[in-house]
This record gives sequence, C-alpha cells and structure tokens, in this order.
Amino acid sequence: MKIMVIDDDKNMRRLLRDSLKNEGYEVVEGADGEDGIAKLVDHPDVDLVLLDVRMPKMSGFEAIGEIREITDAPVVFLTALDESYDEIKGLELGADDYITKPFSYEVLTARVRSCLRKNRRFSSEIVKISDLEVDSTNKTAFIQGKNVELTLKEFELLELFIRYKNITLDRNRLLDRIWGYDYEGDPRTVDTHVKTLRAKLGSCSEYIKTIRGTGYRFEETK
Repeated sequence: MKIMVIDDDKNMRRLLRDSLKNEGYEVVEGADGEDGIAKLVDHPDVDLVLLDVRMPKMSGFEAIGEIREITDAPVVFLTALDESYDEIKGLELGADDYITKPFSYEVLTARVRSCLRKNRRFSSEIVKISDLEVDSTNKTAFIQGKNVELTLKEFELLELFIRYKNITLDRNRLLDRIWGYDYEGDPRTVDTHVKTLRAKLGSCSEYIKTIRGTGYRFEETK
C-alpha cells in the first residue's frame, strides 16, 4: 500500500517515512500543501494521505479540497497538541481521522491501519495468487474455488502475510499485530498457528517461508 505524507517539517517527514516503511508501506512525500498536491497528481493511487495542518503556501485545510478532487483515499490530519480546534475543523472538512503531535510509533501505525481497514475501498479487497483467493470482506479463503476452513487468527495471519508479501515479518511483530501488544501468552503460539495454517493451505503452503531465527515471509513461488 502507498501512503502520501504532506508536511513542511523535514524531520517529521523522515520520522513518518521511516515508521511507515518499517510497516511495509510505500511512502511518497510532499514538502508543503502545493508540493503535496503536485505529487498526488503523479500518484493518484495512494491508499491514504497524512496531511499536516499548519504549512506555508497552502495549509492542510486549504489542501484537502483539492486532494478530494484527485483521490477518495482517506485523509488523516496531523495536528499540534494544543490545537483541538484544528481537529474539529479538519473532521468537518472531510478528514477521516487526526493524529495529535507528538505521537508514538504505536499510535501512528494503529491509526493508519484502522483508517485503511474502515475504508471500504480496502476492506472489500479480494486478492488472487495462483490457486489461492483471499476475500478480506467475508474473511474467507479458497484454493481452486474450494473453501478453506480457517480460524479467525489463521485468516488474519494469512491476510497479513499477503499484505506484506516479500517482507520478512518477525515473530514479535506478528504477535503484536494479531494478538495485540498486551498479549501475555506463549510467544510460540505464532509458530503453532503458522503450522496449522500451512496444513490447511496444502500445496499453497509453500508461499509461507520460514526465515530461520527471525520469522516468516510470504513469497509467490508459482
């Protein structure tokens, strides 16, 4: 997935870029409102826009109208801690959410995932990889048209693997993303669920590669 970051603060853009890339997202940057819109014209396929409110040349409030003419991707405003008025106005102008600065890595990634999940453009996605078909809306998987009976956790693992195809996901990240940051159970549950998932996928299980000492990576091999 591709995320556009529009912020005049170079350090903030770097922080956002590094955090989002660490989660597997492709990042496009805009140095201010005008630059962001110009970049967006070249990248109308972005999946989400992170838009700072206070910028020179064109503020986030001014930019969102033009952004909506280019893409219907969700827009998340970035606001300062003492600017609650900005949050309200941003939502009234059509923003999907806002993140208050300063924010933690966990808050950023959680808000981004939530916004993407709520947007119907992504929640209705059906992915086909050779004989495997995954329907995120109905949380179902099929191999050669035959339904594969997966538990919710197994489906979430499969969906996450596909979303971050060709990216190695370590066990701790999988545990955090699927079971939550406050999970206190056995971390080996990841390996157990991957094992049962592979068994149910049959010939398609070869897509899930074990990266020794780290975790797993989904690779399309057929």
